[in-house]
Amino acid sequence: MLLCPQPLTWTFTDDTKVHQGVELETPPSGLEREFHTLFNSDALQFLSELTSTFQAEVDKVLNLRVLRKVQLDLTGELPGFLKDTAHIRNDPSWRVSPVPDRLHCRHVDVGDLSPCDTQRLIIGLKSTAQGLQIDFDDGNCPTYRNQIKGIYNVYQAVHNQFQDVPPISQAPVLMLRPRAWNMVEHNIMVNGREVPGPLFDFGLLMFHNAKLLLQNQSGPFFYLSKVESYMEARLWSQIFFWTEKKLGLPAGCIKATVLIECVLASFEMEEILYELKEHSAGLNCGIWDYSASFVNKFGHRADFLLPDRSKYVDMEKRFLHSYMDLLVQTCHRRGALATGGMAALLLPRDKESDLYKTVLRTVTRLKLLEIKAGVDGFMVYDMDLIEPMQKLFQLHSHGQNQLLQLREDITVTPEDLLTMPAGGVTLYGLRYNIAVGVLFIEAWLSGRGHFFYLGKVEDSATAEISRSQVWQWIRHQVRLEDDGTVVTRALVKLTLRNTDLFSTSTLFRDKQRLMTAVSMFIEIVQKNVFPEFLTTYLNLDHTFLSSQSQHENGQTDMVPKARL
Repeated sequence: MLLCPQPLTWTFTDDTKVHQGVELETPPSGLEREFHTLFNSDALQFLSELTSTFQAEVDKVLNLRVLRKVQLDLTGELPGFLKDTAHIRNDPSWRVSPVPDRLHCRHVDVGDLSPCDTQRLIIGLKSTAQGLQIDFDDGNCPTYRNQIKGIYNVYQAVHNQFQDVPPISQAPVLMLRPRAWNMVEHNIMVNGREVPGPLFDFGLLMFHNAKLLLQNQSGPFFYLSKVESYMEARLWSQIFFWTEKKLGLPAGCIKATVLIECVLASFEMEEILYELKEHSAGLNCGIWDYSASFVNKFGHRADFLLPDRSKYVDMEKRFLHSYMDLLVQTCHRRGALATGGMAALLLPRDKESDLYKTVLRTVTRLKLLEIKAGVDGFMVYDMDLIEPMQKLFQLHSHGQNQLLQLREDITVTPEDLLTMPAGGVTLYGLRYNIAVGVLFIEAWLSGRGHFFYLGKVEDSATAEISRSQVWQWIRHQVRLEDDGTVVTRALVKLTLRNTDLFSTSTLFRDKQRLMTAVSMFIEIVQKNVFPEFLTTYLNLDHTFLSSQSQHENGQTDMVPKARL
């Protein structure tokens, strides 16, 4: 058990505070109260012990990722179901532990809810959704200001400090999504190293909220992003057990949904559930991060050329519907919940307009495919979609979930999972991918993790597939279906000059920031070696870091300059 919070005793070193071996940057302007609430002595001690205990294991799983990629590249082999773990898959007896009552019905969650967006968080807490994906990952830009404000907002929600908001026991459950293993937190160091981003987020969220969530039968519940193997699931299991013991919580009280966002993980879904069986809240499937992972792992191979996503890539394609079918089958066989992806489309304000009806029909058709595949729930961004999607579940399924749909009618093979859809590349698709990639970088330079474009919400998942496709199309010198033009760096630059992106930026500093984003996008898509994660690349980039330093110091009128 940890002691009650004690006041901080700091040693000051310029703009850094040092406390028992932990170096922590001073708070961003205006967030002093939030900072001192979160970073009391006991919280820092807990973070320090958590990081010291698991840093070596984090290094190991990241190195295993590199080793796996090198082995695939050198051998030209394709992934398959693992021989060494066949005994786990072949044992019909094991099941994941039952989830608490509040997780039995996961029909509609709100996704991409950036926790630093206080107004949207409050609206979500008042909504009729089953859950809120409190997203420190895909939909959030991890500036120091955003992380502190976001974690503090969760603290306020759990401690019922928001006015006119239901108590946490009656509000939608909070599905807390820390950053993935590829991210680090620059503003705190333990033992001379920057802290892994997910440990920073998870540690503070657990330390300040876990007991109250448990008392209210409302958590602690998590989403785990970008897990690539069962070894990474094993690491999370170790972290959960250690944290439960350290905080005096019942073993197995933490429940987590693993997002299967990597093609390699799709071959290890049973093993991932097995490693987390005491803590599992199931698996989740999405479309864009998963599709981008094919470029990440195999993009240099011509037989893995991914066609225009705007025209040829959707959940009805063989490699994606097989992945969803296998996920549902795997989960339900083991008593785990299976959830689908997020509806990114936004409903127009005018409910009588033809466009409103068209958007609603499109979302309904796509989500009905997931319901019929057997998913137990999915996410929407637009909160006006909550009620119509809940009604869709009620019409086409029975009870709180579809765990009894075992999908014994299907057999998914490695070939099913690895067969790329047919199709080419269009000028529209090229323009769309370029726009999404550039505007995402511009959003990050502004401290935002998502933005709206052509009636959709776009975040790091859509930015990943967008920049991945442009990189791959340049690498393989594909020809446009429109006129046979070869996709080259020069064509990308020409396309950028002919877009209307700059017409939406009226202020000089906005245009300068957008020009910087254009320079960074071109730099990324022309690299010989594919940058594994766009967010990692940006999070380590001097341009982004210097722009965030200006934001934290209140210099919001400063414009980041592209590196020479």
